[in-house]
Amino acid sequence: MRPLLLNPCISGLAGLLLCAGAAAAAADTKVTKPEAEAMVKKTVAYMKANGREKSFAEINRKDGPFTDRDLYMVAYGKDGVVLAHGANPKMLGKNLMEIKDVDGKAFVKERVEMAKTKASFWQEYKFTNPVSGNIEPKAMYCEGLPDLVVCGGVYLK
Repeated sequence: MRPLLLNPCISGLAGLLLCAGAAAAAADTKVTKPEAEAMVKKTVAYMKANGREKSFAEINRKDGPFTDRDLYMVAYGKDGVVLAHGANPKMLGKNLMEIKDVDGKAFVKERVEMAKTKASFWQEYKFTNPVSGNIEPKAMYCEGLPDLVVCGGVYLK
């Protein structure tokens, strides 16, 4: 009797085709830059219509309207304090101005500085993907408001 192979990726041509299809499906579920921009704009519009406190509460909900796959929103005060975080509630209230990525880039400080002179921008750095758990290159789209920055990003790997 032949043993049952539980991993279709190692059982011949049919398994290879099945795995190729699964990889393509996974790629289709990856958040795109236009989707990230649209989510940030949706978040900012919601904030203007409903106020900061209600908006922050919605951003903080992992199953809320501002989370999609590995895309989540964050909002920082211009002092670097996390006001809302869709992936990690432990960050709320923390000043991350001096936090650095694995390459030593002070990405929150850079983000806040960019928001002082630009209405919107993209920024790249490395960060832990909440879905894969791996540190990956990330591009973050941000919109600067008078006293805060609202951002959402895509993982580039």
